[in-house]
Amino acid sequence: MSEYLYLILNLGSLSIPLLYSIVEKDFHFIQYFKIALISIVLVAIPFLIWDGFFTAEGIWGFNSDYFLGTKVFKMPIEEWMFFFCIPYACLFTHEVLKYYLPNFKLSRIVTRFIGLTSVIIIFFLLIFNFGKWYTTVNFIFFLALLIYGLKNHLKILQEYLPSFVVILIPFFLVNGILTGSFIESPVVWYNNEENLGFRLFTIPFEDVFYAFNLLFSIQLIFNHLKTKQLEGK
Repeated sequence: MSEYLYLILNLGSLSIPLLYSIVEKDFHFIQYFKIALISIVLVAIPFLIWDGFFTAEGIWGFNSDYFLGTKVFKMPIEEWMFFFCIPYACLFTHEVLKYYLPNFKLSRIVTRFIGLTSVIIIFFLLIFNFGKWYTTVNFIFFLALLIYGLKNHLKILQEYLPSFVVILIPFFLVNGILTGSFIESPVVWYNNEENLGFRLFTIPFEDVFYAFNLLFSIQLIFNHLKTKQLEGK
């Protein structure tokens, strides 16, 4: 039964948001399904290439006890599903929060303060740990994305940062299980020589920034396509 764990985590994360997208009359998110899928695919492609390279180099890998056995480019099919199921659930969560809690956002001053503080901290962590593959690639991506967001999409950051804190709650549950919480051994293992070696419970510290890189990139594309769709009506 353990071989279904990764699959169950993926489908469980997707099921409620997808069902709610269809049946909720006030918030009919299914009307944005096409642009949501496009946004997810566009970001999933480079992330899957990144994932495949790191898997091949042994920077991280997968425990065969927890997936069905089918692999594509050395990655279990469940890992491919992860880049569609989890982003859809997170995209849906942010859009729900925006719809029902329109004032659930930060001020421009607070957003800039959090953003610039994060840039400074991560910049120094990057400098002192440069060469560790996961830390280096992840933090360079994060710095570029956050600086771009602060400069060009401050309003979106104002809305997204509080939602990201909410998203981190299920993230810690799902990613915690994937990295070994509550089970005998991790579904996904990491080579600690290629990261900071600091864990939040069982989750590598870098995973929080990886999640932001993945999800905020999708959100930016989705917002752009959503605007285009609404303008076309």
